[in-house]
Amino acid sequence: MFHPLRVSAIERITDDAVAVTFAVPPALRETFRHTPGQHLNVRYGAGGEEIRRSYSICAPAAEQPNPPELRVGIRMVDGGVFSTYALKELTVGDEVEAMPPMGRFVLRPRPGHFAAIVGGSGITPVLSIAATLLAREPEARFCLIRSDRTAASTMFLDEVADLKDRYPDRFQLVTALSREEQAAGLTSGRLDRERLGGLLPALVSVPDVAGWFLCGPFGLVREAERALRTLGVERALIHQEIFHVADEKTAAPTAARVTAPAESKLTATLDGRSGSWPVQDGESLLETVLRGRSDAPYACKGGVCGTCRAFLVSGEVRMNRNFALEPEETEAGFVLACQSHPLTPEVEIDFDR
Repeated sequence: MFHPLRVSAIERITDDAVAVTFAVPPALRETFRHTPGQHLNVRYGAGGEEIRRSYSICAPAAEQPNPPELRVGIRMVDGGVFSTYALKELTVGDEVEAMPPMGRFVLRPRPGHFAAIVGGSGITPVLSIAATLLAREPEARFCLIRSDRTAASTMFLDEVADLKDRYPDRFQLVTALSREEQAAGLTSGRLDRERLGGLLPALVSVPDVAGWFLCGPFGLVREAERALRTLGVERALIHQEIFHVADEKTAAPTAARVTAPAESKLTATLDGRSGSWPVQDGESLLETVLRGRSDAPYACKGGVCGTCRAFLVSGEVRMNRNFALEPEETEAGFVLACQSHPLTPEVEIDFDR
């Protein structure tokens, strides 16, 4: 369910990015209280079309009785309707419709040593994770390895520097610029598997890290995961969130091609109510549900955000892309409705699980 939120502040943080803060009415404070790492799904009407996008919350998570702080980072994307609107038209006082915070790329504060490898705007959820963890857990430590094109394009420089000043003994920061030399830190260049494989053991005791958080473009996240797996890190300790997939053809493996049935019926449960609809030729399960239920959850429709996650109750489906679900989720029977197509005459999914 979407709720109108008023913009209370807009801050330009780079030439092509802004931080937008939303005021949360008292009646919605618990609805919009977030776990560090979660994101907001927002929607905007443009040219008669509804545009939905997901933006991670960068503010620390507030505990009761403090009101939640909703601040998101938005970077301009070529051809991006909402990002163009946010950077060029959105003003303080405007209202934006948003769903309550969601997402499973989270860290609930606890003692331990944690680390993150991020690229570009991938810093956004990790900033909330690190700031909340260090503030609440005096026995926690955090290592942040971040990659950006140039110093001028680096989002949230001041906020990260503040963490370093506030927690000098518990917050470790390593920066890499892919297109610019820097006076201190790593030499320029991409953080690929080989480079990370040599760098990480020099920075942290890899076996002692209780959780790794990888966020950013698909290429960086893939290389970081491969480096960690080579170093012996268990898959369960690696958490991922993809912000951008450049090449749809090679970005992720697809399921084996199986001939779809000539006709298929989809049954879906959402908010306690079930309905059934015929699946039209070429439709995803999400598109089928939206014909009967306009309130079906979705944002990116690209297999990245995970908003349309549903449990496959019965039947078989093919997922074209999956950059949101962890292996244990797919093994447990969860699918992305926006990327799933029926392989059996009848399919049933449940959005409520």
